Amino acid sequence: MLIEFSVSNYLSFCERQTLSMAASSSYKELDDNSFLTDLPKMPKLLRSSVIYGANASGKSNLIRGAMFMWDFVLNSAQGQEGDKIDVYPFLLNSRNTNEPSIFEMIFIEGGVRYQYGFAVTRLRVHHEWLIAYPKNRPQRWFERYYDPATGKESWDLHKKFLVGNKEVWKDATRSNALYLSTAIQLNSLSLRPIFDWFDKRLRIFRPHSEISQEFSASLCQDTAGRLQVLKFLNQADLDIEEIKLETRNLGDLGMDDLPGEVRSALIKEMSSQEVLEIRLGRSMADTGMPILLPWESESRGTQKLFALAWPWINILRQGQILFMDEMDTSLHHSLVKFLIGMINSSSLNTTKAQLVSTTHDTALLDNDIFRRDQFWMVERSGDRCSELYPISDFNIEKDEPLQKRYLEGHYGGLPALKQFKGW
Repeated sequence: MLIEFSVSNYLSFCERQTLSMAASSSYKELDDNSFLTDLPKMPKLLRSSVIYGANASGKSNLIRGAMFMWDFVLNSAQGQEGDKIDVYPFLLNSRNTNEPSIFEMIFIEGGVRYQYGFAVTRLRVHHEWLIAYPKNRPQRWFERYYDPATGKESWDLHKKFLVGNKEVWKDATRSNALYLSTAIQLNSLSLRPIFDWFDKRLRIFRPHSEISQEFSASLCQDTAGRLQVLKFLNQADLDIEEIKLETRNLGDLGMDDLPGEVRSALIKEMSSQEVLEIRLGRSMADTGMPILLPWESESRGTQKLFALAWPWINILRQGQILFMDEMDTSLHHSLVKFLIGMINSSSLNTTKAQLVSTTHDTALLDNDIFRRDQFWMVERSGDRCSELYPISDFNIEKDEPLQKRYLEGHYGGLPALKQFKGW
């Protein structure tokens, strides 16, 4: 369960910005959209949040920030000393260029709240910390800090809470790698729940990347999975009667659009390789006879919804947290509502899965599937820094027309367009 994600000095984010999934106690509507954590003194958490903002405001950079943190936790122990870290600070002022980028997640796993974060430059890790809250009491399990002035690194490894070969893990941790990642490589049991949360709970789609239909296709290779995907598609009113997978050699496929010499070379080189073709079945309107349509004839919306079947089914099954950029691309507003409605439903979402997505679909602002505290804005400030804030920061009445007010500019997050006066 995600409580907060914070990022600072990364891409367009200059100062620390925090996305909170804590539900506001001021709002009583749509109680199903939040859930109890079963931890004392903890607010309810939201099942989903959507983020608005103008193009180039920094919405996608929030997803990129979460993705960098996820990837660095999973993979920083690999590689060699001296490898550059693939992180980029805010570059539009001189004071930030050489300062570390900072990332932090606060989450719940196994009934314990954890606060984990780190600060990194292209060259090394400057700071890393882990605080656990068993029984709601803070315990600092470890902290490392690099002092650029002295060139020395200090460590605090708590003997009581961090069980195992702490000093061995420390000595094995490179300057450009995380202690958490290295300790897991060396079989730390104490830190396994924290690492597993990133590895097994957190799912992030890279901004502006196509979601591959191959994952949903793999789910369809057994009867139970195929029926689940079929039900998912038909609840979205796509009228699909069958999903058929066919394995064919590349050499059997049409390559008429390629130049002759290129086509001949490809067929010779790759003709024995196999590909999996997806065909969705319907019936003819007049005769009722079944017909399988080629994948290329399906609409972009149908293709995307099919591709989304796998992640949606899995996050709902396993209680995962999904960060996604512009989920509404190629989808009708009603289909976007359908997908978010599944996440917000307490009867369908029994595992406490969560969704964080950017969107341009302003019609979502006025509907019956979101609370007011589930909407966020990203806006560039005068110093070109991206600022993230919830709409609930404004004094909003329960029946306020949010879409109209947003498009009028009351909440920010709109492009500042100028009249084009010609060349």
